[in-house]
Amino acid sequence: MTQHVIQPGATLGVLGGGQLGRMFVHAAQALGYRTAVLDPDPRSPAGQVSHVHISTPYLDATGLQQLAQVAAAVTTEFENVPATALAALAVHRPVAPGAAAVSVCQDRAKEKAHFVACGVPCAPHAVITSTDQLASLDPTLLPGILKTAQLGYDGKGQVRVNTPEQLAAAWAALKGVPCVLEKMLPLQFEVSVIVARNAAGEVVNFPLQQNLHRDGILAVTTVPAPQLTPEIEAQACTAARTIAARLNYVGVLCVEFFILQDGSLVANEMAPRPHNSGHYTIDACDLSQFDLQVRAMTGLPLVTPRLHSPTVMLNLLGDLWFDANGKLREPNWPGVLQLPGAHLHLYGKTEARKGRKMGHLTITGATADDARANALLAAALLGLPLW
Repeated sequence: MTQHVIQPGATLGVLGGGQLGRMFVHAAQALGYRTAVLDPDPRSPAGQVSHVHISTPYLDATGLQQLAQVAAAVTTEFENVPATALAALAVHRPVAPGAAAVSVCQDRAKEKAHFVACGVPCAPHAVITSTDQLASLDPTLLPGILKTAQLGYDGKGQVRVNTPEQLAAAWAALKGVPCVLEKMLPLQFEVSVIVARNAAGEVVNFPLQQNLHRDGILAVTTVPAPQLTPEIEAQACTAARTIAARLNYVGVLCVEFFILQDGSLVANEMAPRPHNSGHYTIDACDLSQFDLQVRAMTGLPLVTPRLHSPTVMLNLLGDLWFDANGKLREPNWPGVLQLPGAHLHLYGKTEARKGRKMGHLTITGATADDARANALLAAALLGLPLW
């Protein structure tokens, strides 16, 4: 099976103007494409660097029509862009990923059902949409984590519960919206795998990255994953490729997995776009996740990416811009940039806020030990917790 190639010089559109859109725009422009961003924020990071910025809500008919007129194909950088917007654009232009795939990723209940249908293990869970289901819940699912089925990310919309009474209170606090209760499992660590798949069904993936989260937000990514066995890596890659194929997915997809204390693997969740844990690929691989996003949506060849440097990536949140007294200050960039292998990426956001993703720092090294040592120095210079 072949697919039509959209040649450089055409305009590529992206729904969403955040940092993922910004890095997509950079990758597309490096290949000679023009770009168009649709995002309601007139100061969006991606809109700042794009040829065209359509500043309308995602479901605005006029904005969608403008994007369809200028773009030869459209992608998304934000999983909560309404799937109906993607469906409306797909009437006129190729859209990757498509609305059907994105709608599965937007709903934890559908997501879990998809994992099960693919034969990929996930945590024991139950879907809760009514008080009757609360009353008849399997008690072995507690303690667990109650998660809203939709619109949750970076730890938002999640509550840990230990008893039926806590579960009922948490569901009420979440306004009784549809939720998924996941049984808490004995975890060792988390990994993620990023795959790229095109319309012809060709698929490639990056090596697995090992991730450390703090307060539900990614803090550190290490590649190669230091605690990973070849067997688990192969299992995760096969699972992610199966998940993408069964979705008929086109684009870049990230699947997160938990490694349990007994060494087994369970799928956690997936994101229908490039992923925070894959930002290291810009500096540590010969092709980045954004390069592959461009190639997948345009029909250009997909080539297996190569990790050329061991790396550690640090997420830079807005907290770094405040001193101990809460006063705004600029982080110690000169000190950090004196370190060998330091690559600083700031996203062009005009206001630093605590918990807001402002940028990332990738440290590459000749060896994994070199990368880790300099990343620890960078963390100390910035006042980040060590690991």
